[in-house]
Amino acid sequence: MNTINTEKIKKDFQIFKNKPNLVYLDSGATSFTPDIVVKSMDEYYYKCRANTSRGVYELSEKATQKYEKVRRKVKNFINANDESEIVFTSGTTASINLVAFGLKDTLKHDDEILITASEHHANLIPWQRLVNNENLKVLNISSTGEIDLDEFKNKISKKTKVLAIAHVSNVLGTIYPIKELIKIAKKNNPQIITVIDGAQSVPHIKTDVLDLDCDFLTFSAHKMCGPTGVGVLYGKKTKLDKLTPLFTGGDMIEEVTFKNSIFTEIPHRLEAGSANISGVIGLGSAIDYIENIGIENIRNHEIKLLEYATNKLKETFGDEIEIFGPIDTKKRSGVISFKFKSYHPHDIASILDSYSNICVRAGNHCAMPLHNEVLHVLATTRASFYFYNTKKDIDIFVKGLKKVEQILK
Repeated sequence: MNTINTEKIKKDFQIFKNKPNLVYLDSGATSFTPDIVVKSMDEYYYKCRANTSRGVYELSEKATQKYEKVRRKVKNFINANDESEIVFTSGTTASINLVAFGLKDTLKHDDEILITASEHHANLIPWQRLVNNENLKVLNISSTGEIDLDEFKNKISKKTKVLAIAHVSNVLGTIYPIKELIKIAKKNNPQIITVIDGAQSVPHIKTDVLDLDCDFLTFSAHKMCGPTGVGVLYGKKTKLDKLTPLFTGGDMIEEVTFKNSIFTEIPHRLEAGSANISGVIGLGSAIDYIENIGIENIRNHEIKLLEYATNKLKETFGDEIEIFGPIDTKKRSGVISFKFKSYHPHDIASILDSYSNICVRAGNHCAMPLHNEVLHVLATTRASFYFYNTKKDIDIFVKGLKKVEQILK
């Protein structure tokens, strides 16, 4: 693994040129976009602005080639079997809804869906709407954000139709042992369908869908240096084939009459309507950029930042600050959610921004049940790191929290 040159990397981002004193610690919400990604999207508009798959003229053919080339890149990036297993969506939320409602016709009244107590609302509400409350089973997590494997084994039954779980918690940073969980689930119930929310994992750690043996994986471009409004749904071909399309319309049909419609094959059957072509092209460029840095280098860099930040916060504030999530930094991503004395997270975030130009997230981070029923706090402050962050950023962050203390005490 190589050391990341953050000084050089920051030159790739126009936003750091425009705001040289910015300390951005909110990549868990959305990451910054390098100039090369923006350029690739602009080139589409400047050189081949046309719709895909619908024209026989040169511009359309070039646009289609660029668009479909990204499908191959995604396939290789997550090590899928085939390009047809890659479906483009508007984001992780749309991808999960596509799966959930695509399975609606196959669920029976007594089928159960298993999630964890730390799920993002996007991986809770779609399932909540499909089954009765008593059939939505919630797997408890410990105070450090970890799963009891014995409890997990006991929760899986012949009634369990779906296991829907985030690979990485967006609040706690917990990296769940997804491969082991899937193995246990399929051993206990070979018919179970596994849906993995990879929004917080794919941008940060190596993700191999064949190794994980997941049935579905979802993630978003904007959390991995790509544009907003673009996401990916990976699914095993046999599983995608069984999904009922959530959206219908143009380019997802083979034949239409006034009496009947015949849908085309995957992945296009699940991509109704005009695509976000420039966004998909931007995703492809973002994958190139990340691969050039190296996903393992990114992970190693974030571990160092996480360890440094954790130690710095504890050394400076001691018991006055409570960090939620796994104690072992090797078991968590570059995310620190914390409670600082009795100060409200919104006040903390506002002061950090106003006085120190620091961006952090405050609130329940779209995980209200986790906060209310597990952490027993209404909100937390979250700092999240990416490969363009530095130890200097963390020093400024800690200094900013001292300023918060001065103002609010």
